[in-house]
Amino acid sequence: MPRLAQLLVSLLTAVCAASSAFIVPPKKIAVIGAGIGGCSSAFFLRKKFGPEVVIDVFEAKQVGGRIATITVNGKVYETGASIIHPLNLHMQSFVKDLGLKQRNDVPGEKLGIFNGEQFVFEESSWTVMDAVHLLWRYGLSYLRMQMWVEEILDKFLRIYKYQSHGFAFSTNEDLLLALGGEAFIELTKHSLEEVLGERGVSQRFLQELVGAAIRTNYGQSPNIAAFVGAVCLAGAQPGLWAVEGGNNLVCTGLLYAAKAQLQHARVTSISFKKRPVRKGGEVSLYEVGYESDLGNGHDLYDLVVVATPLHEQLSNITFEGFTPPITTFPGSYHHTVATIVHGYVNTSYFGFKDPTSFSISEILTTEDSDLFFNSLSNLSPVNASADYRRKPLHESAVWKVFSKKPLDRQQLKMLFRTYYSVQEVDWLAYPQYNSLPSSGKLPPIVLHNSLYYLNGLEWAASAMEMASIAGQNVALLAHSRWNGHDERVDQMDLMHRIKTEL
Repeated sequence: MPRLAQLLVSLLTAVCAASSAFIVPPKKIAVIGAGIGGCSSAFFLRKKFGPEVVIDVFEAKQVGGRIATITVNGKVYETGASIIHPLNLHMQSFVKDLGLKQRNDVPGEKLGIFNGEQFVFEESSWTVMDAVHLLWRYGLSYLRMQMWVEEILDKFLRIYKYQSHGFAFSTNEDLLLALGGEAFIELTKHSLEEVLGERGVSQRFLQELVGAAIRTNYGQSPNIAAFVGAVCLAGAQPGLWAVEGGNNLVCTGLLYAAKAQLQHARVTSISFKKRPVRKGGEVSLYEVGYESDLGNGHDLYDLVVVATPLHEQLSNITFEGFTPPITTFPGSYHHTVATIVHGYVNTSYFGFKDPTSFSISEILTTEDSDLFFNSLSNLSPVNASADYRRKPLHESAVWKVFSKKPLDRQQLKMLFRTYYSVQEVDWLAYPQYNSLPSSGKLPPIVLHNSLYYLNGLEWAASAMEMASIAGQNVALLAHSRWNGHDERVDQMDLMHRIKTEL
């Protein structure tokens, strides 16, 4: 009897091996976009499909996308995507696997909330004093907000367990449903102001602290969707960090680890093609057309991941031969300007007649103010050494101003007594979160059989970690669908299965 059982096991193993042998792995994969989403998807695709597949990553500009840096007086500074949350487990894992380091903290950082006339909150050196001030001005609003954010984070962190066990989702709605049920979907349809108001958060707290955080991180108001609002407010918690040398090193490191071939070209078209094979029948392929300094070209791929926004403002990619047709998606991206100024801040504008008494390194502005800027932050270089110390803030320093429009000369004079240089980074940084279509649906992930769209998840929330989560989800989804592993896709009872079966 044991011998018979052993023979049955051997037979089943042989049958499984034989059936899987009929599935030919992809020979070539294209990833369009070398931001953190595209680079992480290339990294995870390599892990799932193995060493033989060719992975081409197309990027028209710089690797890193919206994770960008700028050089001022010989030193490099972050201009966007500058902070990482301690619970961003993908980013932590990337830094460890790639041999990177977390940047040293720079002592002396202090936060202030400015309403155009005075500071409604000014961080001190005493945590207890700050807590008393918050309690006195806002009652229990801060505590209520924190409890709500922690509740959402606790559920969202399940995504790492699901992905570590190889589960994927074919729609962004299914991903949110699996993590937080219908409540998470509703958070993409109702405003942060509405949801926190129902939690007993005061209007003053919403306008001042919540409004200031949203204006700084997303350039918008508490009227944004509640889910992205929670992600933003989580970014206001302590323990935030960055990568030594710049966060964009994660992107270049992921491409290297993925052994991906970087193609410096702008993709202009993706066409669905069918080609005959020698043994009869035909195979489905995707032709990627592109422009580069060397001229125009095209190449065929078995599988394509689009990791760049497919919205009217940002996309110049045309899709040909698809039924139904693939077009750009509704919604718009928010216009943001980051102005990097090397100079002397005008402390009197903020009520400090004695410049030497000014010690606020990060100034956020309230939602109810009519100010022309969203925030003003003193920057430290990306490669700050262990002995680096922030200079007194009334001295010459590098500052970053976030605003909705470019600053004119008069506005610069209001913020700075004098300056040596001004550099402007003007871009469409993240979605406009009150512009979802009337259907309330997030953009799809699966555009065609083996054509995937990664950036739809940022319409739930935009952050480096969200893009990394989307990158692994696309890789897991593409691998499962290619190999017919339907049982690993869109499982709504994942928590129960993981607890009982795995």
